[in-house]
Amino acid sequence: ACLDRLGNVRGCTLGFLYVSDGLAEHATSIVTLLRGITGIRDWVGTVGIGVIGGGEEVFDAPAIAIMATDLPPDSYRVFPVVSGDLQPLRRAAGGWLDRNGATLGLVHVDPRHQRLNDLVAQVAEATGAFLVGGLSASRGAFPQFTVPGSGATLAATATDGPVGEGGLSGVLFGPGVTVVTAKTQGCSPIGPLHTITAAEENVILEIDGRPALDVFKEDILREEDGEGLVHDLRTVAGTLCAGLPITGTDTGDYLVRDLVAIDPRTGWLAIAERVQSGQPVLFTRRGKAAAAADLERMLAGLKRRLPGPPRGGVYVSCVARGPSLFGPGGEVAALRAALGDVPLVGFFANGEISHNRLYGYTGVLTLFV
Repeated sequence: ACLDRLGNVRGCTLGFLYVSDGLAEHATSIVTLLRGITGIRDWVGTVGIGVIGGGEEVFDAPAIAIMATDLPPDSYRVFPVVSGDLQPLRRAAGGWLDRNGATLGLVHVDPRHQRLNDLVAQVAEATGAFLVGGLSASRGAFPQFTVPGSGATLAATATDGPVGEGGLSGVLFGPGVTVVTAKTQGCSPIGPLHTITAAEENVILEIDGRPALDVFKEDILREEDGEGLVHDLRTVAGTLCAGLPITGTDTGDYLVRDLVAIDPRTGWLAIAERVQSGQPVLFTRRGKAAAAADLERMLAGLKRRLPGPPRGGVYVSCVARGPSLFGPGGEVAALRAALGDVPLVGFFANGEISHNRLYGYTGVLTLFV
């Protein structure tokens, strides 16, 4: 059915492929069939709890989203799975990078990798590319569609076929490929910016010289339902998060990290990220109104930056967004309302990548012009 809707792809060189996790075990068969029928050798993509294609979002059902493009073969390079050792990337794209350079990289990462943040930053630095993409999301296998690694990658699960796992893979685009990308947050601050004054690993002991939980409670009480949340702190899970501002930026950007534990006895907070004394922190709230407003802001700004009509796009959204935040089909409907009937594929991820960092509760949109 996907191939029928795709139509004539003669002359196309690169395919984007996202499958829902119900089809993860058939990943090799799917991409092998697509390569054979379309004649397109290079495919990139991965698995998601939900996928985006044809103006639809599909969750918890078998689904395949594909998009093909006719970019000149020398305008991009697909590279195999890397997991710490970047030699497979250098063998696949090193000479091309030396000749052309890379402006953008679409990457997909296995969420089971032990040093996700370091791996993303390492690839961004090595390639000089602005990275977009996300972490595969699945209740089963975690396939990534890529080029054969020829046994070069050190990942234990490396394969010599068009499907790999265990690290980071993707495609690099040269300066001849015009792209515009933007990120939207799914959370909004509930209080002022604070400073961590004592911390150990991922545990915040003190904020502004006071027990971290005391400061957190004060910010919670700024909310309309703050009294109820403070009365039963178990209710903040999945709603309130920690925000870690990114130093050196003038955009107010921050990384959202989940609260993983609260100790009322000591007043400590544990979050899903290592922190240190002197680091800024704020608390945020996940909600539909804030996410919808920021999505509208992002789309308006992106449209102003477009040098011409987009040919197609890739959208990577957090699995905690989608239907649970915008209602069924609501997020993609907002994209189509702003952009029109632009070919668009993507998936709902375990974490989103923009520039050289791993985000959460965000949406990352990349348009090809």
